[in-house]
Amino acid sequence: MQRALEAAWPPDLSAGDERELLDAGRAILRADATGFGRARWPDVFSSAGQGLAPAFATARFRIQAGIARRDGADGRAVVHLVWAGADRAGAFSDGRISQVHFSRTTMLKGGSRWTPQLRT
Repeated sequence: MQRALEAAWPPDLSAGDERELLDAGRAILRADATGFGRARWPDVFSSAGQGLAPAFATARFRIQAGIARRDGADGRAVVHLVWAGADRAGAFSDGRISQVHFSRTTMLKGGSRWTPQLRT
């Protein structure tokens, strides 16, 4: 699955940016699906959503493949993730697809970082 993603979308980000984006994208998806780690992403998960029961069991959730690529204009990127999980009822499915969008934010003291963007 990983090779198919990479073949479909050739790399267009630096290796460092891709690693950073993949790490963040995986963490956000895991937090969304399992509830674990939502506090790390307060801009993504409102405090009201912190108490929501997770849809997937942490032990039965895994990311199968992922890539990060530019998303249109410079300073925007998207992480494409393929994952599997068992919901609270025990129904397992794999090959689920999710995307996490980011924009590059310039820091006051120089440098930049990738910031997750809410999609409406």
